[in-house]
Amino acid sequence: MNRIRDRSEAGRELAWRLRDEKLERPLVVALPRGGVPVGLELARELRAPWDVLIVRKIGAPGDPEYGLGAVGENGIRVLDAARLRESGYTESDLSSVIRRERAEVDRRVRSYRAVLPAIDRRGRDAILVDDGAATGGTAILSARVLRSQGVRRLVIALGVAPPDTCRALERESDRVVVLLRPSDFYAVGQFYEEFDPVEDSEVLRLLALAARIERDAPGAATDAGGRAA
Repeated sequence: MNRIRDRSEAGRELAWRLRDEKLERPLVVALPRGGVPVGLELARELRAPWDVLIVRKIGAPGDPEYGLGAVGENGIRVLDAARLRESGYTESDLSSVIRRERAEVDRRVRSYRAVLPAIDRRGRDAILVDDGAATGGTAILSARVLRSQGVRRLVIALGVAPPDTCRALERESDRVVVLLRPSDFYAVGQFYEEFDPVEDSEVLRLLALAARIERDAPGAATDAGGRAA
C-alpha cells in the first residue's frame, strides 16, 4: 500500500491489523475532525463502542503549531513541563490561549455531546484514532489526556505518520499501529487519494449515525451502561 483511498478505507485496514489484539473492553476514541470517519469504520469492524476525544492543543503564543499542552472536556488540562522549560514560557503566558481553546472545547462539547454522550473510559483499553499525524503533537497530548482519564491500555492507530513521529508515539502508548510510515513525509493528505476536509456538519452526522447503530444493536440496553452522559 503506497496510498490510502479514503478515511473509511483507513479505518477498515486498521481494524484488520488490530483483529488479533487482545483488548479488554475496547473503546475506539476518534480525534475530530479527520479521525471521526476513520474511527467509526474501525469501531464497526471491531464491533466496539465508539466515542470522540474533544481536545484542543495549547500552542505557543505566536506559534500555534508548537504544542505546549492541551485542554479537554470536563476541565482537563495537560501541560508539557519539558516544552515549557525549553520555550521559556510560563503558564501565565498561556492564559489567553488556554481561554480561547477552552471556549472551543466547550462549544464542541455542547454540539457533539448533545448527539452522542461520552463513554466512561476508566479501566477500558482505548484505541486512539486519527487519519494521520505529522509531528504527533496532538496525538501525544491526547494520549496523555486518555491516561489521565484512567484507560487501562492505550493503542494509537493512524493512517499515516513519518517514522520519527511513530517512535515518539510509541513512548506515549502501549502499541502504535500505522498503515503508512513514509520517510518522505510532507503532509497527511499527500498519502490519501480522497482527503476532503471533514466539516462540523459531517462530524455531527457521523455521531448521530453511531448513536443510532448503538441504540438499535442487539443488547444495546445493557451495553449502553458504559456510556455516561
